[in-house]
Amino acid sequence: MTKLLIVHQNMPGQYRELLEVLRETGEHEIVFLTQREDFPEPKGVRKVVYRSHNRPTKESYGLSKIWEEATGNGYGAALACDKLKADGFEPDIILGHTGWGELLFLKHVWPAAPILGFFEYYYLLHGGPVNFDPEDPPAETAPYLLQARNAVPNTNIHAVDRGTCPTWWQRNTFPKMFHPKLYVCHDGIRADRLRPDPNVSLSLGRIGKITRKDEVFTYMARNMERTRGFHVFMRALPKILQARPEARVLIVGGNASSYGKASDVEGGFRAEMEAEVGHLVDWDRVHFLGRVPYDAFQKVIQISRCHIYLTMPFVLSWSLLESMSMEATIVASDTAPVREAITHGKTGLLVDFFRPDLLAQQVVDVLAAPQDFAHLGPAARRHVEREYDFLKVCLPRHLEEMNALLPLEKQIHV
Repeated sequence: MTKLLIVHQNMPGQYRELLEVLRETGEHEIVFLTQREDFPEPKGVRKVVYRSHNRPTKESYGLSKIWEEATGNGYGAALACDKLKADGFEPDIILGHTGWGELLFLKHVWPAAPILGFFEYYYLLHGGPVNFDPEDPPAETAPYLLQARNAVPNTNIHAVDRGTCPTWWQRNTFPKMFHPKLYVCHDGIRADRLRPDPNVSLSLGRIGKITRKDEVFTYMARNMERTRGFHVFMRALPKILQARPEARVLIVGGNASSYGKASDVEGGFRAEMEAEVGHLVDWDRVHFLGRVPYDAFQKVIQISRCHIYLTMPFVLSWSLLESMSMEATIVASDTAPVREAITHGKTGLLVDFFRPDLLAQQVVDVLAAPQDFAHLGPAARRHVEREYDFLKVCLPRHLEEMNALLPLEKQIHV
């Protein structure tokens, strides 16, 4: 029996699909180390909650805050692993996210255990979200803060035996010295589960029942913020609604900030944008759903006649690939990470991130004549099946890389 330790402060994170498949075999001993107390312990998995040993305070020096937090996480994780070791647990392999420092000291606990780290993003002064939007210029301290933040991946590359990145664009944000240690393979999309459904319906309170016959377009992000183009979407909204008087929009996402600074306006960035364009919008046809359960998200996309995905150059959202798997007709920002997944006119439609007028016109065109774009969704799904399907593409590659770190008698099979 192979013993695995998976480490992610926000369980299950990028290991959602892999964890499910591994535990269902019943042939592996799996321990999951996390800070997340509210996530129920999956059957066949031992969940261990660790505490950060130290967190930065308000008085902590700005340039060292990230490192202080990372080492606090790393030492807290190591202390929890010391207890696991004292209880007799010896992992054959360790999988974990490198972004928060949790893997930093695990070689001191288990020197012989190979570590495969997930490398998500290397912070860039140019080529990423920073310095991308002229409306949001970086602070003078940005170059120093970003370099200080990158102390975490710079140390982690030496703490792991192998690393993985989900996309080539993300891999290429890292310095070339990282590349020999990194392989590119997405976490994986369950294309077998994420399919179009012509009979789907969704009941939304006072709105009532919505089906695919209704003229619905959608926007989704973890949070409504600049990095995910919420301001561009909102500026396009009046023109879309004016041109399509029967259309309504479903907006999925929270009102906090995940990537970048939060709005100074009370009510967050949503309130800021509502104040800017609100007088031009028919609010009876705009429905903010907040964060919804995963099955509800699927129905929203399956109902959508046109799905909008916007992002600055940054980590590609799972939701884009999931929407492609469900054959959504997607209008997305023409930015580098999106171009890796979508080819304009073949698997989706791309528009200039900074042109809400072009975004609006493209969405209007799709809503007005969906039959003209009906080929895009099926082609998008075929692309996901070829490049990102978890069971057929990503799982075999990840197992290949994991097994390359393991002796023959400990090889992982599913």
